[in-house]
Amino acid sequence: MTLTAPLLATAFTPSTTAVGGNVFITAIVGLLPLIAFFVLMGAFKVATHWCAIISLALSAVIAVVAFHMPVGMTALSATQGLAMGFVPIIYIIIAAVWLYNLTETSGRSQDLKAVFNTIGKGDQRAQALIVAFCFCGLLEGLAGFGAPVAITAAMLVTLGVPKIKAAIATIVGNGIYVGFGAMSIPTTTAGNLGGEDPVSVAQNMGHLTSIICVLVPFLLLFILDGARGIRQLWPLALVAGIAAGVGHFVTPGVSYELTSVVGALLAFAACYLFLLVWTPTTPDEYHSEIDGADKPDRERVVLALLPYVLVVVIIAITKLWKLGVDLSAVLSSTDVKIPWPGVYGDLLTADGEASTSAIYNLQTLSNPGTWILLTAVIVCVVYGTRSSGGRFQTSIGAMFAVLPRTIYTLRMSILTIASVMALAYVMNFSGQTTAVGAALATTGAAFAFLSPVLGWIGTAVAGSATSAGALFANLQATAAAQAHLDPRILLAANTIGGGLGKIVSPQNLAVVTTAVDAPGTDAEILKKSAPYSIGLLLVLCCLVLAASQGWLGAYMPA
Repeated sequence: MTLTAPLLATAFTPSTTAVGGNVFITAIVGLLPLIAFFVLMGAFKVATHWCAIISLALSAVIAVVAFHMPVGMTALSATQGLAMGFVPIIYIIIAAVWLYNLTETSGRSQDLKAVFNTIGKGDQRAQALIVAFCFCGLLEGLAGFGAPVAITAAMLVTLGVPKIKAAIATIVGNGIYVGFGAMSIPTTTAGNLGGEDPVSVAQNMGHLTSIICVLVPFLLLFILDGARGIRQLWPLALVAGIAAGVGHFVTPGVSYELTSVVGALLAFAACYLFLLVWTPTTPDEYHSEIDGADKPDRERVVLALLPYVLVVVIIAITKLWKLGVDLSAVLSSTDVKIPWPGVYGDLLTADGEASTSAIYNLQTLSNPGTWILLTAVIVCVVYGTRSSGGRFQTSIGAMFAVLPRTIYTLRMSILTIASVMALAYVMNFSGQTTAVGAALATTGAAFAFLSPVLGWIGTAVAGSATSAGALFANLQATAAAQAHLDPRILLAANTIGGGLGKIVSPQNLAVVTTAVDAPGTDAEILKKSAPYSIGLLLVLCCLVLAASQGWLGAYMPA
């Protein structure tokens, strides 16, 4: 094969039959960078940042040689991915990990553990279930973009959960909320690009997701303590799952943007009320003992919870405040949209229009990282001036000094995330990812079963369910029309599948290993979390097939 792509950027339209005029061969070639990433990490134990860099190089070569993308455009596509990696993703992670480190450095983490010990009746597994499923879902609904995973995983470690278990529980517990994450941006994207009303897509998502919600808490208990955890805590898991499921079922018809938030809050409230009247059987190794003589008073409880309650309140205000002014819209108006040099105007869609994917959106005040950072600044001041009777003696300067140390400890993770995002953009812009979707879409009516796989693959590559929607929403709608299927169901499948794909996304793995301070464990976490991701994906595939064939009857929205 000869290199035919020009060095300088010229008009380029990605083709799903770029290799040999065959969509299946093109799809196989397009998958090679992703296969290389997981094989290098899983089979050869190569450091994650090197996996990303090698896969990026392979993707660039394939983009130029096989997909005929101009060399300059390939390189510049990678730089846009780097930019996206730094803002918003790395920006959010630095802010979130700094916020967590403040509770650790100040010593307040012990009081936080005491608070959750009280709520969870002294059972570490119950505490972890509430944090990984309810609190993480709440943060995902409000913020998204990696912040929930970073904050929640760190909290689980604080509660005494082993690092690897904390990481796996976090990403599995987070996955079902991702489709409605960040005020349902993935849902809105899929609906708009697929030519359907986002509300209708959200209602289909809610009805499908509510079934899976019931399963996830049981998986979390299995992750934390195997079959014994399920046997001893199944009533709590059932209560949490049903409450979250009800929230997902009902909320899309009222305000779909709040689905994850309402589902998580209902689950948290149900768990809290249930534990007032029910006490689990707790093995000694999972029993959290708090010294009664050192029981935190009201001030210490408030200060221990301050970082996490404050971050939820502040982000909620930035997303939900409508009284007198639409604050979210005002903050979004500060975003800077940058047509990416050498890509925008030259990267074309199938109908010859300039691809809007090549416009980089630099989020400033609308970025959750900004508000997490503000929360951390407030916490620095409060912790530096309130010592709770001298027990937690520190200073404002000492609290701010945690930030540069945090950035230094994150340096390899920053390299990994930036490289993964560069890889994602090269694969997306060159047509490698789209070719995979096009190959799957040729399966006709059977595509109903495979539809969620597209979203799963899209998020596994890009680390974003929103990106998966941008990639495949139109393809899902087109395939639905050709196979006489309901496009709303397939768009819902794409978005939910994207959330499940995030469990195995290299970007997500890098975030969670950083949050639990377990560098180099990406391969182990991937190996242990992949079965949950694939298992839930198969359940979703079966549900989508049943829904598309009318087998679920009146359960699905009209």
